[in-house]
Amino acid sequence: MRCVIFDLDGTLTASAEGILRTVAYTAETLGFPMPPAEEAMRFVGPPLKWSFMHELGMDEETSTRALQLYRERYHRVGLFENRVYPGIRGLLRRLKKRGDWVAIATGKPTEPSRRIIEHFGLSRYFDRIVGPGPGVEHPDKADLIREALPETYDEVWMVGDRRFDIEGGRALGFHTAGAGWGYGTREELEAAGCERYAATVAELTEILCPGEETPPGTFVSVEGLDGCGKTTQLRLLSETLERWGFSVRHTREPGGTPIGEQIRGILLDPANTAMDPVTEALLYAASRAQHVREVIRPAMAAGEVVLSDRFVDSSIAYQGGGRGLGTERVAAINREAVDGTLPRVTLFLDLPHEAALARRYGASAPDRMEQESGAFHARVEEAFHRLARENPDRYVVLDAALPVDALARQAAEAVLARLYQAEEEADRP
Repeated sequence: MRCVIFDLDGTLTASAEGILRTVAYTAETLGFPMPPAEEAMRFVGPPLKWSFMHELGMDEETSTRALQLYRERYHRVGLFENRVYPGIRGLLRRLKKRGDWVAIATGKPTEPSRRIIEHFGLSRYFDRIVGPGPGVEHPDKADLIREALPETYDEVWMVGDRRFDIEGGRALGFHTAGAGWGYGTREELEAAGCERYAATVAELTEILCPGEETPPGTFVSVEGLDGCGKTTQLRLLSETLERWGFSVRHTREPGGTPIGEQIRGILLDPANTAMDPVTEALLYAASRAQHVREVIRPAMAAGEVVLSDRFVDSSIAYQGGGRGLGTERVAAINREAVDGTLPRVTLFLDLPHEAALARRYGASAPDRMEQESGAFHARVEEAFHRLARENPDRYVVLDAALPVDALARQAAEAVLARLYQAEEEADRP
């Protein structure tokens, strides 16, 4: 069995934000000046008590008090001021699909390390998480690595971003890989004797999983009436997914491609009032056909989460319901355009059409679709509600009248749950 052991901070997650904010809080509380930003980065990686003594000049007693203060704040807040490095999720998925033993050996105590991994939905990729026990202030990296291993193994790689990781792996005679995207320098890692240096997660992936297929991505759509807050919620959702380590392709309909954007201009131009409803439906379908083939499918094949502002449901609601063409007729028009490509989850930001239009008119001049009558938008609203009722497995209906932050939390929780489920299904042997 091959074993791959990772450091945590600076290797799997970019934890500097939470660490440095908590170090600053600790230093201020004890009356020590915080070093400049570039020097402060030296706190990320080494054992904290060692850093308090060597970087801030604390004595033994004060550094012990500093460590207590640090842990109090970090365990409450700081450990979540964090983000998974791009590409790490895909690497972990590949390793587990290979059947490797995957573990963490970190200088951070075990319990907060577990909480971080659980928070970011990564627990199922790790066989063991090892950190120093209670009261251990200067953990030996080699001991942590040894504890992270199974009883039997054939090959071991230690992956880390600081010399402590490399030195620990070398002390046990294991392969070592320097994580160049972390908080150490290439000079530090090579001076410590790393066997391989990877400047990016992609390079490490090629070292550990050469030639293996990219795990598939997932398609998510966001729907709702104009004015429901889609733009804001899409931005916040995209930021959350990227913090969780997902590679996000943010796109929109109509549009999303050069050809689609030209079609979008025609569709939304207020001057095109003479456009026939059938022409309108066909133009939306044409833009969608290009979007599916040029953007959505390739992005999913590359392992990305496709986050689309509208998809085929908008055509069914606006042209099928609003224009009165009928939902079945519009679905038929779009069948070839979609060609079986549908979102795994659709967030519907539910807001009465009167409130949505009031918001929209207060923001900027309305486009051709937004200029339609209240009766038109009422029919669109009802069509969306019908779609939600008919597709309960795909639709997540959220109250768009909620405060922005509360709505964003609900949206993120719903989408993350579906993404975890999609990963588990795709990664089954």
